[in-house]
Amino acid sequence: MARVKGRDSVGRSKKPRLGDRPREVYIFTEGEVTEPEFIEHVMAHGTRARADHHVSHYIENAAVSSSRRKPLPLVEDAIGKLAEAEKAARRAGLKSEDWNWPQVWCLFDRDQHRDIPTAFARAKKAGVRVAYSHPCFELWRLLHYQNYTSTFGGVCGGAASRLKQQAGFAGSYGTHTRAVSAEDAKRVKPGQLEGNYQKARQYAQKINATHTGPDQTRWDPYTDVWRLIEDGLNVVDY
Repeated sequence: MARVKGRDSVGRSKKPRLGDRPREVYIFTEGEVTEPEFIEHVMAHGTRARADHHVSHYIENAAVSSSRRKPLPLVEDAIGKLAEAEKAARRAGLKSEDWNWPQVWCLFDRDQHRDIPTAFARAKKAGVRVAYSHPCFELWRLLHYQNYTSTFGGVCGGAASRLKQQAGFAGSYGTHTRAVSAEDAKRVKPGQLEGNYQKARQYAQKINATHTGPDQTRWDPYTDVWRLIEDGLNVVDY
């Protein structure tokens, strides 16, 4: 966080340097549980790219209804937040090229949404950043265990089921746990992630490279959650 104003030896106020201000990152998530818990884990345990660059992150839509948790409504709400955050940054003296210029991200999945291309187009035009997974966020979690390049046919259940089958996944919920319900599986446990970021990122980049078309609904499988982690949260490992 930015330093609190203090007094120097001659009693004059010392203003915090603009470079000492944290980058404010506002995140709108489609999921109510998994994505926010994942982000909190990253911020609590992640290795920062630069120790002197601090980030203040906010799950901006934590209390909104499910109707606003689809890609297009997420982007619409994020656009308004970005305008507000950038206005405040300019008042504080920041410039858009500064490392700590605020960012607004949307984190959403393909699932069965029909407005994905429209959401992407509006986000790009407004400057809202998107971290996208096809078919769903569970693919990113799965890549912490194994490489996966085959299509899921757009069905999230396939990715979720494969994730639950991974060695050690059930045990991360308790030493004697042998089966994990779909609801419990939404909770992100440290043992599912630690030491596996670089592997997951490598796998993701490899599968993403095969999808170059303009229609994001056809990018199966795909996930670029690592962009939020590195470009937004200033984290390079966890």
